[in-house]
This record gives sequence, C-alpha cells and structure tokens, in this order.
Amino acid sequence: MKIEQIYTGCLAQGAYYIESNGEVAIIDPLREVQPYIDKANADNATIKYIFETHFHADFVSGHVTLSEKTGAPIIYGPMANPSFKAHIATDGEIFKLGDITITLLHTPGHTMESSCYLLKDNEGKDYALFSGDTLFLGDVGRPDLAQKAADMTQEQLAGILFESLRSKIMTLPDDVIVYPAHGAGSACGKNLSKETVGSIGQQKETNYALRADMSKEEFIKEVTDGLLPPPAYFPMNVKMNKEGYANVEEIISNAKPFNPDTFELIANETDALILDVRHQDEFEKGHVPKSIFIGLDGGFAPWVGALILDIKQPILLVTPSGREEEAIKRLARVGYDNTIGYLDGSFTAWKNAGKEYDTVESVSASQLEIELNQKAKVFDVRKPGEYIAEHIIDVPSTPLDFINDYLSEFPKQEKFFLHCAGGYRSMIAASILKARGFHNVVNVLGGFSAIKNTSIKTSNYVCPSTLK
Repeated sequence: MKIEQIYTGCLAQGAYYIESNGEVAIIDPLREVQPYIDKANADNATIKYIFETHFHADFVSGHVTLSEKTGAPIIYGPMANPSFKAHIATDGEIFKLGDITITLLHTPGHTMESSCYLLKDNEGKDYALFSGDTLFLGDVGRPDLAQKAADMTQEQLAGILFESLRSKIMTLPDDVIVYPAHGAGSACGKNLSKETVGSIGQQKETNYALRADMSKEEFIKEVTDGLLPPPAYFPMNVKMNKEGYANVEEIISNAKPFNPDTFELIANETDALILDVRHQDEFEKGHVPKSIFIGLDGGFAPWVGALILDIKQPILLVTPSGREEEAIKRLARVGYDNTIGYLDGSFTAWKNAGKEYDTVESVSASQLEIELNQKAKVFDVRKPGEYIAEHIIDVPSTPLDFINDYLSEFPKQEKFFLHCAGGYRSMIAASILKARGFHNVVNVLGGFSAIKNTSIKTSNYVCPSTLK
C-alpha cells in the first residue's frame, strides 16, 4: 500500500494518491491531471476511483478531466448533485482497492454533501482518514459557504457539523492518521495548522472544535465567530466543480505569445487585465503601465481570487521567461480560464522595444523612520489579525483583501507609504493604487519584519471593532 500526499503550497491544498496491488484511488485532484496518470503508469497501476470530498470552493478540481482520460468513476457522498455522470455513494459504502478498502463517511456541515474517506488496511484495521474540509488540523471547515445551496443559516450548518464530528470522526481510534484537504493559508477555515498530517488522538487533544466537554451551542459560537467574508471567486469555483469545465490543455493552447506592439494594441483596445507575475523586485524596477502585480512566488492563486473580482475577465500576462505555462495553469486552478496571451520575451522585450514603462518608488524601513518623524502618512495592508498583534502606532489598518473599500483614505497628492509583513502584499497594493492613478505611493522594503529592527514605535493592541 502506498499513500502519497501531493501538497500544493499556493493553494494550501492536499490531493492524495493511494495505490494497492496495482489499483489507484485519487482524492481531490488538482485540475491538471497528467501527474496522477504518470504516477499510476510508473507504478504499473490503473486509476480505479476518483473520490471527491465535496464541491470545492477554493480551487477547481481535476475530477472531470481525470475521469475523461482514465474512465475511472467520480465518487461523491450523499446529497451531491453534479451535472456530469458520477457515482453518488451511500453513507458507509465500501470501495475495494487492491488489498485495502475505502469507506465513505457522510459528514455534512461544511457543505451538505461533504464526506470523509476511511481507509482500512489489508487486515481490516482503521488506518487513515481523508477528512476533506470536515476536519483540518487545528480547525474544522467553515459552515458559511453552503448557506444558499442548503437553504440554511451558518448556525444550522455548524450544528450539523457538530453532529458529524461527534458521530463519525471522534469515534474513530486515536491512532488513525488524519489527511486533511487543506493546511495553513486556506480560506476554508480560520486556524489551520501548518502541519499537513496528524492523528485523531492529536486532534482530540489540540483542536478547539473537538473538545470532549464542548456543547453544541459552544461549538456553533466558536466555529462561526470571526469568519471573514469568503473570496469572491468561491461561488464560481463551486459552479465549475458541479457543472464541469474546459481541459487545462485547451486553455494553455488558447493563450498566445504577443510581441510588444501586439500586446500593447490588445491592452489598449480591450478590457483585458495586464497581470504581472514576476518577482516584486523586478516589478518595482519596471513594468507595463497600469499592470497589476501578483507574483507567482507568493500566495499567487488566493490573491488572484481575492482581488480579480471578474473571474471571466480577459487576462494578459507578463511572466518570468519560461514560466508562461505555469502561470496559465495556476490561474486555471482557481477558475481564471480567460488568459488570452502573454508578453513574448517578458518585460525585457517591452523595454528593448522602447515602450514606455512605470516603476514603483520604494524606501527602506530606516528611511521610513525618518519620514514618520516628518509626519508621513503610512498604511498597513496586512490582515487584521496581524495588525492587532502588533502595528506602528497611529498607522491605520487597510487590509489588502479589501483595498478597494479604502480608496478614499489614500491621499491624492501627497506622498504616502505602504507596508505589509515582508514586501509582497504591499507591492500588490501599490500596483493596484498606481493603476487607479495614485502615483504618489511608496513601498516599504522588507515590510514589518524590517520595521521591527528600527526604533519605530509599535503597539500590540487595537480594539477589533475599529477594524473593517
């Protein structure tokens, strides 16, 4: 028996490859499926099942394409209603895979079709639980995403999740391995651990939502407290996962390389968004005017989903040379399929063609200290929790996730400064503001990590009610 967790850090998502005696099951695959097929071929094995824990909101799963390519059935739990052919399993249904079995446990609450998969080894012993978004390490799935589909409140869904956890999960042996669908950084929960593999026993001891003495009312309150609004792209991803989608290979082939003149012409004559995915240091030195920066080497997909509100908007890419296909694939993972092309030769070609370009002014944290002494305006674009933990005194919180809500607060004429934790998010914010005509924005290099090494005064508390 082989169990492989295929973890994608950008999405904080875990897919699973399980092989036993020449038969393979894939759980919650990514949209590009060839790696799973290649693994099975290398093992001289056949993909027999594609298990989905639920209709995912934060990424487009590869179930449809993988089934088309392999003939393996797609398995969902009770109450799933996909538009494509799938096997809707019953609670407790058993699937034989080589010398092992996989039992579906219906665990509604995150969504009504949410299910976990319990793997029993060749001796029939409970061995591992693939817990989807029902149980994370340190947290459980948020109960607010499926309110409309289930015609229930988040409190009602949380109550159902409480029962699922108590009746199906906490009754399992403590040594059962837990393989969740997500880790830290996912918007599908609040307090996910950085660890990606745990055990039932560990979770009973450390997960706030699995406390033995917890009442249902306490559970509902704690699970629903402090939930931030979900990213705007979530409903569209659910729709795609329910109804089907284009093959990633088609999306890649539809994106064309454009020389600088053609790239500029298309950018000027269409509503295409110019998305620059190079490193922030490269973007700072030079970029196509009005382009938005979201770097591939940061939290790329979640920030795309949070900030590009129209999932169908045409996209023109500026990428590091050789990473064009990677960028297109990673956009498609979260449902952004309309990449029409990319700048052939990257930004170097743009400069060599003598095209006009823009830059971002940046200063060091020590220079910011001087500016603060002269009453400079500074804005903190980190998340509210980071801001509450510690921030520069008298500097307001303007989280990047909701930067459009704060546009009226940024000065139109005088210079102002942005910082995040390390420089990635503040450069995203700077690019958005520059695209909206704020050319007086200055980025703080190294962010709050560098600021803490200066004598700039900070505070570690602010009343949460003052934050949006």
